Amino acid sequence: MNPITHGLIGWSTANLAPDLSRRDLAFVVAAALAPDLDGLGIVAELATRGSERPLLWWSEYHHTFGHNLTFAVALAAAAWLVTRKGAVAFLVFLNVHLHLLGDLVGARGPDGFQWPIPYLWPFSESPQLTVSWQWALNAWPNILISLLLLAHLFWLAWARGVSPLGLVSTRVDRAFIQALRNRFPSRRTSS
Repeated sequence: MNPITHGLIGWSTANLAPDLSRRDLAFVVAAALAPDLDGLGIVAELATRGSERPLLWWSEYHHTFGHNLTFAVALAAAAWLVTRKGAVAFLVFLNVHLHLLGDLVGARGPDGFQWPIPYLWPFSESPQLTVSWQWALNAWPNILISLLLLAHLFWLAWARGVSPLGLVSTRVDRAFIQALRNRFPSRRTSS
């Protein structure tokens, strides 16, 4: 899945727990995106691709360092150490696994390559998780999932007064929510 969809999943999951602080929400949403930090190796790979000894950090390590149980446990433990909230640690752990699930079912490349997920890495290279029916990154199921999650984001903003904009700016968040509520007033407030 693409980063936008992973982020939308993270936001929806973060809103399962009531009364999380802005910092807690940020941890939970970041956990949905964090596994792809292992994809930053593409920078070194592109920078050295014409050299005598190119660094194949993306080709060899994407879907490795951040796509496993060890990473999920470490990230959840870090979240617990910082927040001291079991709910935050659990949602961080869950979001890493939802990221893995999304990549497992919806990240096939245009050449048909399926990124295997070494779930028990670094302790074992097995199992290499794949599914034979994995759909392409730009396939309609990913688009549909993204649209449904986007609708959920707008509903959360309208009904509960929370949006991911609040992670960046509370002023912009309030303006967005107010504009949404002005455009789609509830029946209770419009009568």
